[in-house]
Amino acid sequence: MSDSSPLPPVRLHPEAELARDALSTPLLSRAVRLARWAGPDTRVDAGGGLVDEQLPAAAEVLGLTGDDAAADASEAWRVAMDAGLVEVVDEQADTVRAGEGLALLTGGSPHDVLAVWLGALEAVIAEAAVPDLDALIDVMDEGAAVDFSQLDWDPEGEAEFLDGVLGNLYLLTASEDGPGDGPVPLPALAASMIVPGDMGEPTNDMLEQVSDAMMRLDDQFRLLEPIGAVAYRPVDEALMADPEEEPPAGPVDETDVSRYGMVRLTPLGLYGLRARLLEAGFEAPAVGDLADKGADVLLDGSAGYGPRAARAETEQWLDRREPVTAARELLSAARGSDPGAPLRRLRCQQALSLVGAQAEPAVREVLDDPELGGLARVWLTELGAADVPAPSEDLVFWLTIDTVAAQLAAEGNSEELQALVEGLAQQHGGFFAAAWRVEHPATPDVLEAMGRLHPDKKIAKEARKAAFKARSQQGG
Repeated sequence: MSDSSPLPPVRLHPEAELARDALSTPLLSRAVRLARWAGPDTRVDAGGGLVDEQLPAAAEVLGLTGDDAAADASEAWRVAMDAGLVEVVDEQADTVRAGEGLALLTGGSPHDVLAVWLGALEAVIAEAAVPDLDALIDVMDEGAAVDFSQLDWDPEGEAEFLDGVLGNLYLLTASEDGPGDGPVPLPALAASMIVPGDMGEPTNDMLEQVSDAMMRLDDQFRLLEPIGAVAYRPVDEALMADPEEEPPAGPVDETDVSRYGMVRLTPLGLYGLRARLLEAGFEAPAVGDLADKGADVLLDGSAGYGPRAARAETEQWLDRREPVTAARELLSAARGSDPGAPLRRLRCQQALSLVGAQAEPAVREVLDDPELGGLARVWLTELGAADVPAPSEDLVFWLTIDTVAAQLAAEGNSEELQALVEGLAQQHGGFFAAAWRVEHPATPDVLEAMGRLHPDKKIAKEARKAAFKARSQQGG
């Protein structure tokens, strides 16, 4: 995932709601209880972890029992340390006290609470990228150093892999054509990191790599769930059993993809991953970022958004403004002859539809504007307004070029645009003979696109000839 282009905007839940979610996550809740339990007699080792003698008492405080009680208590303590809920007060005596993070959780703002949770999330993600500690111990040499080549583990590579997986999960969640709040199959997520997108049939070697990656991700998502970042349905353990030794207890649906693991980002996880992406230098917008900006920033900033995100962003922007004033600001920002202007005008028209009839006075003010007059007539007609002046033929052609240019910028070579191109050529027999004369900066590019998109070779050739004339006319 490249950081050179912005990611799709995400819709975040209010910080107060997210902060409540953070405080109720199992792992942070345990860390808080241990931070409140810790006192002058609590002892830690050189790395800040609880000494073995303290683990039974910590597990008892948390109400943990069973074989994993000590390990779970140790994990909660590490999170408390990494999130600043406790801190070492005397390194020689290895004693601790409550940290600043604990006070923020009890008396801070929702943003403060989330900042503490983000520290805990970072600790868990770092732990998730580390292999099984038992495997580490097995390959430690006499000098207590780990032979990474024998372990077949690349610390940086493992961290980058998990970051990439989480980035892809974020992208799938944010994309308008993705699953949204729905879960993502673990095989698809693993394959997104290994199998090239343009490959038809993956090789056996790649399929084996995907299978290995799924097992790693199964362990990692099990760790990420208690901190509230994901909701995870683990891989069915029957899939990993030897069928000869452990036959399935009942009928098994081989087509049930959920048996291979399903994961989705929680609202809290979406917030956390966006914060990590921003920290890493990605452009990761959120709906509402433009609500306090000018109309020019709104129209340009939402140009690359999908339809639902653009509408949500515009609604928040309009909520802060008086309708007629907002309409005038939008129309003013829609002017221009730069490459982004056609899409700004399209976004402006869509925004005005959200304002409704209250925008009519502002729209009528631009009926004679050479760049906005066509937009105004279309909008008023769609509104059902009376006394809408008929457009001149020149204005109709100019608006047509402007509209196709906007669609090209918004959607690229989409099926909808191809249908529009075919319809224009069919309805106007002499379209290309007149269109190349239109004094619009995008005329050559639009005609070239029409030649590329139209399936009829004869008409496509006419469009390309018209594009050449238009470019020559504009001195290109």
